[in-house]
Amino acid sequence: MNAIPENAERRAALAREIRERTGLDEAVIAAFLREFYDTARADKLLAPAFAGVADWEAHLARIGQFWGSVALMTGEYHGQPMRAHAHLGLTSAHFARWLALFEEVARRTLPEAAVEHLLERAQRIARSLEMGLVPMEFPPRRPAA
Repeated sequence: MNAIPENAERRAALAREIRERTGLDEAVIAAFLREFYDTARADKLLAPAFAGVADWEAHLARIGQFWGSVALMTGEYHGQPMRAHAHLGLTSAHFARWLALFEEVARRTLPEAAVEHLLERAQRIARSLEMGLVPMEFPPRRPAA
């Protein structure tokens, strides 16, 4: 099986198709992210994770680049999400709450096609970050008989 080559023309065509199908663009994503992170920053469990953000507008711009790359294939984000979140002490409960709020705000503010597009990506991202950042807990070993 031959892989389809990734090039600027193909990326632009895919991005156009996503925009047309979902109604998403950078402005829609930015408005959604502002609403979502306002909600997350007010959440009892999630708020402490954002306490160290000194420049919230710069942070939102960076998150916007990330989601533009993830949702619209803009290629603008070149960061390391795992490293950016490693110092926060996140647990599985944080990821579950983040996803629940993400879905709640998305369903309240976005067209259905956009919701499904973003949720699929959010679930993959959260799962990946959780696997990389949350230590696995194993039940205690039973003594050998």
